[in-house]
Amino acid sequence: MWFANFFIAGSITMVQPFLSLYIDTLGNFSDEYVQTWSGFIFSITFVSAFLFSPIWGKVGDRIGRKPILVVFAFGLGLSLLLMGFVTSILQLFFLRLFMGVFTGFISLSQALISTQTSKRVAGKVLGTLQTGSITGTLMGPLLGGILADLFGYQSTFKWLSLVLFISSLLVLFGIKEFTIQEDSAIDQTRYTSRQVLLHILRQPVLLLIMLMSMIVQIANFSIQPILPLFVGEIHGSANIAFFSGLAFSASGLGNLLFSRRIGRLGDRHGYVKLLTVMLILAAVVYFPGGFVTALWQLIILRFLMGIFIGGVIPLRIAYIRQAAPIEMQGEVLGYNTSLRFFGNMIGPMLGAAISASLGYSAVFLSTASLLLISALIMIYAIKRHPEYTVNSL
Repeated sequence: MWFANFFIAGSITMVQPFLSLYIDTLGNFSDEYVQTWSGFIFSITFVSAFLFSPIWGKVGDRIGRKPILVVFAFGLGLSLLLMGFVTSILQLFFLRLFMGVFTGFISLSQALISTQTSKRVAGKVLGTLQTGSITGTLMGPLLGGILADLFGYQSTFKWLSLVLFISSLLVLFGIKEFTIQEDSAIDQTRYTSRQVLLHILRQPVLLLIMLMSMIVQIANFSIQPILPLFVGEIHGSANIAFFSGLAFSASGLGNLLFSRRIGRLGDRHGYVKLLTVMLILAAVVYFPGGFVTALWQLIILRFLMGIFIGGVIPLRIAYIRQAAPIEMQGEVLGYNTSLRFFGNMIGPMLGAAISASLGYSAVFLSTASLLLISALIMIYAIKRHPEYTVNSL
């Protein structure tokens, strides 16, 4: 599963450094028009992903997650293949919408591994699994930028689709799904969607952690559609896809180096408290991004952001692992994924709108403020409901 996550994350993130540049090649457009459509096209994928994630999660609880992962990888590959033939922004827009139906491979793979992992080491194991997707995220933008500069945008889409088709076969023939039993009297109850929702609503910290998934994704994706344009402004247009890839990859490197350690710290000291610390630190490093004047400054801040934003992921999944019965975890994680995709949907549109009207710096400043407010809400929740913040639920 580590290798499947690596290939999936790498292939998808390879297009990030040049997607807005690809949009610019589809017509003679103004900078504001490209920024706005970059936000829409980044976001639209997550509209359909938001709608379909709970459905996939519920189906996964019933029939298993492996078959869905195979479908996801194949669907993503088909989407990218067709993107290599588009001739208009609307065609790209609708293909990104179609792609969203199959977006969620990495989240569902986390759900699969979560149900096969003891609660005592969930943070460490999920942090280790995450290094696969992080390594792909790290290498993907850099390689994507190089390929785009060498072979063109359309050819890069077509080659990436082949990697996703291979990933589908890797899961089909290389993964065996099973579940461990935490005790001898495991409850075999099947929960209705109403019961799952009531379980979430009755645990305020669980609900808040899931909402934080949305907030973190808004912060993470607010800058992504305009990052290549921002890099071009501070560094110039020469080899812009490559240097945009460097900026994207910097966050992946920070995530790769520290996510497993952060997951292990969460196992020892508490997922909720450590997650709150990550939010505060992320706000601190996001703020100066609006004032950088050189590419190396941006890369350093992106590296630090990758550590802190990336550290939230294994912590929140591990908390859900212990706060929800195993029979409903797929659906709970499906709702969590929907909230993440809702954040993915809002983030690019919000970032594009802010940058088009107020400039690039305003995106960094507003994102830092959002993360800081989220951390303050988490601090309040810890004080109000301390019984839900320990790792012995």
